[in-house]
Amino acid sequence: MNPENGPENEAQRPDTALRRRVTGSALFRTTSLVSGMTLLSRILGLVRDVVLARFFGASLVMDAFLVANRIPNMLRRFFAEGAFSQGFIPVMARYREQHDHDDAREFVDSVAGTFGVVLFGVTLIGVVASPLLVLLVAPGFVGDGGDFDLAALMLRFTFPYLFFVSLTAFAGGILNTYGRFGVPAFTPVILNIVLIAAAIWWSPQLEEPGMALAYAVFIAGLCQLLFQIPFLARIRALPRPKWAPKHDGVKRSVRLMLPAIFGSSVAQINVLLGGIIASMLGVGSISYLYYSDRLMEFPLGLFGIALATVTLPYLSRLWANNERDAFADTINWSLKLALLVAVPAAVGLFVLAEPLVATIFYRGEFDGHSVQMTSMALQAYSLGLVGFSFVKILAPAFFAREDTRTPVRIALIALGVNLVLSILSAWYLTHIGFVGTHVGLALATSIAALLNAALLYRGLHRDGVLSHMHGWQSLLGQVLLAIAAMWAILAWLQRPLEWWLEAGLAARTGWLGVSVVAGAGIYFLVLLAVGLRPSKFRLRP
Repeated sequence: MNPENGPENEAQRPDTALRRRVTGSALFRTTSLVSGMTLLSRILGLVRDVVLARFFGASLVMDAFLVANRIPNMLRRFFAEGAFSQGFIPVMARYREQHDHDDAREFVDSVAGTFGVVLFGVTLIGVVASPLLVLLVAPGFVGDGGDFDLAALMLRFTFPYLFFVSLTAFAGGILNTYGRFGVPAFTPVILNIVLIAAAIWWSPQLEEPGMALAYAVFIAGLCQLLFQIPFLARIRALPRPKWAPKHDGVKRSVRLMLPAIFGSSVAQINVLLGGIIASMLGVGSISYLYYSDRLMEFPLGLFGIALATVTLPYLSRLWANNERDAFADTINWSLKLALLVAVPAAVGLFVLAEPLVATIFYRGEFDGHSVQMTSMALQAYSLGLVGFSFVKILAPAFFAREDTRTPVRIALIALGVNLVLSILSAWYLTHIGFVGTHVGLALATSIAALLNAALLYRGLHRDGVLSHMHGWQSLLGQVLLAIAAMWAILAWLQRPLEWWLEAGLAARTGWLGVSVVAGAGIYFLVLLAVGLRPSKFRLRP
């Protein structure tokens, strides 16, 4: 057999294999694979949050850990998911399309060495300046409560996660470009497993139990990076890092990465601003927003992020090959699928907010008041789920075209709106004595996400990248009819909060399961009844 036709040499061939895998229905199958891996990660993420709620509740220790963990995670979105994904993948796709394998390998080696050194420097600064960082993101912690000192100590161990997870995202970007989507999608599972184990078995043995979570974040980051190395070696794409800041590909990536660091991360900046204000609203506010955000992120990560992960390398290749019609078709196809999933998910989160929070978190230190406060925040977040989902799809359409300036301008507008609304809502709700002042912060974040998505879509339409394609009007009508039926059945099955707090875990789980199955069932049955068929979502090769 000719070795050039063997799978071990696929990395050296042009992207014909990748092209076959990601066109037409294969793109949907790849998205399904990533969604499946993401589902596993999200389920374990929910288990992790249940465990954290059981052992730490909405307490000072939990608030401190969330602040210490939020800082490297926010920077992870900037450097890893923002910069490496939107800046590295389009350039990598260009190298695979227009250069040979050796040139692509040299580019990968140069990026690995150059950005590895930069990340190490940023990480070192973060560890040394941890008290200052906590002061910046949680000024309300300053005082006699002890949460400031604890958060600063935790941050010294959680900040190195930025270094590990950014290199992990870099490795994942290489694997995604070579059509290996499953491994990067599975990698987040490792973090959840390590945190669960630390909370259950390690934290009771420490004088300060919360420190077990900080240690676990450090260990998990290292394990995630080591996990992907064998898969890079298998496709002969394991980087050999070298310092090469003047490499043409590195300089091109930097030009894309700098604005992408901010442009793709506006949602995280919005959440951070909410956290800064929430730190001034009393103990528990940060935790309420965290737990509700985690539930909102479940459907978003399951489909929106998975779809964006798969389509970015594909869109980058289409644009590099000047396949403009296929580029527009792929974006419209992605938006329609997102609409079909995000709208019922948003309605479900809004109507079932109290049942979800009570069933998943109500135990141990997480009491009935925490259920009520977290449910209110979840309802506010659910209003922006469609916006969050569309941003995940529309932003990569700019990055694939190597346009990172436009998303930055749009992100600045959305960020300004979020900041103004957050401050006004916090002041107003505090002034009138409303107990759930944190709800205004979640609502401001949702409004900013919807505005962000609308402006991104307008930008693509203005540039002639997208046009109003057939089928949208009928699809919207069909989805609205199905949503009305779904809302009616969920409202009919609804129980008061008191019932959910008094019922046992088995009863809560059973009735929640009945509600979810009934709501999803009636939604899809109505869609079928009004003529919506899977064939209408077939993407042309």
